Amino acid sequence: MAKTATYHTHVTWKGEHWGHIQMGNGPEMDFSAPPDVQGHPGVLTPEDAFVAAVNTCITMMFLWTTERFKLDLVSYECEAEGTKLIELDRTETFTSVTLQPKIVLRAHGEEESALAKRVHRALESAQKYSLVANSIKSQVLVEPVIEFVP
Repeated sequence: MAKTATYHTHVTWKGEHWGHIQMGNGPEMDFSAPPDVQGHPGVLTPEDAFVAAVNTCITMMFLWTTERFKLDLVSYECEAEGTKLIELDRTETFTSVTLQPKIVLRAHGEEESALAKRVHRALESAQKYSLVANSIKSQVLVEPVIEFVP
């Protein structure tokens, strides 16, 4: 039987192009629009939050899959880039989010090509089970760099 879960945020307008968000899990911070659309630099923007949501969700799911695929993860870091299309009428849509994880694993004598296949399957599973990736209409691309250590 399917279950549901709910998540909450609370936003307060602070004047001009400033807001403050309190997230249900505890963090809170100021936010604004990006500087190129009358916002302020140096704070969270909705665009940053969107790209971060994809990146962090797939990261957490990858950590989950590495355990299930019995991969000995040494390190993981990931750059993410969101591309948005701005139409003539000024409507905007994120068309893609590209993740470029750098993954380092211990090989333990396993053949690197076989291990790389397992990593790619783990990445595919992470994307498949990512709530955020499943909830958006943007294309999500994962372009990993995989390194092995003995």
